[in-house]
Amino acid sequence: MSTVIVVIPAYQPDQRLVDLVRTLHRTSPSTEVLVVDDGSGPAYRRVFDGVRETGATVLTHDVNRGKGRALKTAFGYVARRHPGHDVVCADSDGQHSAVDVLRVAAAVGRDRTMVLGARRFSGDVPLRSRVGNTGVRALVRLVTGLDLHDTQTGLRGYPADLLEWLGTVPGERFEYEMRVLLEAGPAGYDVHEIEIATIYLDHNASSHFRPVVDSVRVLVPVLWFAMASLVGFVIDTAVLLVLVPLSGSLAVGVVGARLLSGTANLMLNRHVTFRSGRHAPLRGVVRRYVTLAVLLLAGSYLGLAALTALGLPLLAAKVITDLSLLTVSYQVQRALVFRHRHAAEVAASAVEVNG
Repeated sequence: MSTVIVVIPAYQPDQRLVDLVRTLHRTSPSTEVLVVDDGSGPAYRRVFDGVRETGATVLTHDVNRGKGRALKTAFGYVARRHPGHDVVCADSDGQHSAVDVLRVAAAVGRDRTMVLGARRFSGDVPLRSRVGNTGVRALVRLVTGLDLHDTQTGLRGYPADLLEWLGTVPGERFEYEMRVLLEAGPAGYDVHEIEIATIYLDHNASSHFRPVVDSVRVLVPVLWFAMASLVGFVIDTAVLLVLVPLSGSLAVGVVGARLLSGTANLMLNRHVTFRSGRHAPLRGVVRRYVTLAVLLLAGSYLGLAALTALGLPLLAAKVITDLSLLTVSYQVQRALVFRHRHAAEVAASAVEVNG
């Protein structure tokens, strides 16, 4: 445990935070704990003083900046002050027992693999938590292929080699942890789950997570991509249905339609879906996009040729082929075509206070 640091982001916590830190130190004296006070204010000074008295380190944001930013502050601090140390993140509201935190800590260590402490959502679980997890779990499976039981868990273990990457993942608030899951696969990282206890106190009344608002923050890029793809599909289909009869060639129709629809799709995804217009040079984006488009074009032609040879009408074959390629296109565009990396930002207002 001496190479693992437990990180706890906290906004307006109560005595449960102090109890968790104290129990962690009592159960595993060698465990280092780093708490980030995310702008809780003077009214919560007593709670954080209690945390310091346990021997934990406290970093403080002068204003509330969101859970994602608090985690990035902690990751930057660990990378600088404790290079090579793994990190386990836990919530401050009592939903994670010290036993489960230490179990996740013991499971961290495999390079490029994050560990999730996954609840099974059995027993008396608040409706908003059960419904929220079910819906987001289906979305994550659709977009990433990951079949996870608990996509919203805050108990996560990260090996040291992930910390720099974690600082580049977009998101400042609760949507950040979901974006980590969405970005993990394309970045080459694995995700592993271990089962933990499902604990809800007062029906999760202390949680600052907003299921609708914070889930929408995650969904927005996927929804914009779907809309851009729909526009591209309409243009592509219309041009295809005109060019094939005019030219008498399926190849001419597919290429001509894809050139027009691809240009429209490129502009929409660059400026609206992934918003990389100001960060990623156009020449590089176009080069990567054209490479992807050629591969998708080949896949589209082969799919259309195979399905029409089986007797399917051209329009039906077109719908089936494009839907099959949609998920592949999203993953590659998000991971490679429009991706821009920034250096990990560390909050200027974070100050170290040693207990």
